[in-house]
Amino acid sequence: MLDRLNQAMEHIEGRLDGHVEVSELARIAIMSEYHFRRLFSSLAGMPLSEYVRRRRLTVAGAEVLARERTLLEVAVRYGYSSGEAFARAFRAVHGVGPGEARRTGAALSSQPRLSFRLTVEGSSTMRYRIVEKEAFRVVGKKARVPLIYQGVNPHIAEHVRGIAPETMLRIAGLSDQDPEGVVAATVRVSDGFEEGSELDYYHAVVTGAAELPGDLDVLECPAGTWAVFENTGPFPQALQQMWADVAAQWIPSNPYEYRPGPEILRTRPSGSDPAQSDAQLWIPVTRTAG
Repeated sequence: MLDRLNQAMEHIEGRLDGHVEVSELARIAIMSEYHFRRLFSSLAGMPLSEYVRRRRLTVAGAEVLARERTLLEVAVRYGYSSGEAFARAFRAVHGVGPGEARRTGAALSSQPRLSFRLTVEGSSTMRYRIVEKEAFRVVGKKARVPLIYQGVNPHIAEHVRGIAPETMLRIAGLSDQDPEGVVAATVRVSDGFEEGSELDYYHAVVTGAAELPGDLDVLECPAGTWAVFENTGPFPQALQQMWADVAAQWIPSNPYEYRPGPEILRTRPSGSDPAQSDAQLWIPVTRTAG
């Protein structure tokens, strides 16, 4: 898989002065477009579109300083319809406009080319199982929140605090299948996976109930395959590390890829230590061909 990802990176380099088709990158990597975007963002720490933009403006910056083409020629070559649009994008990445950069020889920012490699660390084995699950519903209270990779997300904490106790009791009473009890379900709103990108967060339960209270938010989940991971450790660091390990280690090493759907997290206190939690993470996946 890593070899195919690196082939896709080479393809991007050859298309920086043209149009980069995600469908072609996914074909080279032998995976779905959704999985390619998700895996790239998880490994690179930025959306694919942002990486392509930064690389394109890195190469364009070198041409601006080289003075071999006019600024408009550089703008058109790298896909900008006007000098003004190019200048805005250039300044957003480099902190200075292309004209000023050419006049003063200003120092510019550079987005290095990405390549992916496997680091063998001899770390602990990941505990997981594969579950085939019939269609179900995630039912609870939803909020739009920013993605935060490290530490407690204050926006989620505020949302949970704002749910009335009697409402939480009604939600909890709807749980009728695995994962049992109140869970956290997240759905990514866009293809972006960078810090601050938006999520729909559900403080909810998993249920097959047909009759539901009208004041609750409902997410329909079709039948499909789920990879279920478990760990125990300090909250929230251990579960956040588990999320990262799924993308960086498990996905590249197993014949499964991400598919659209909510990621569902169930946490419970571990023993008598309130700082420790048992976490169960459900990731929607599909088996790859071959």
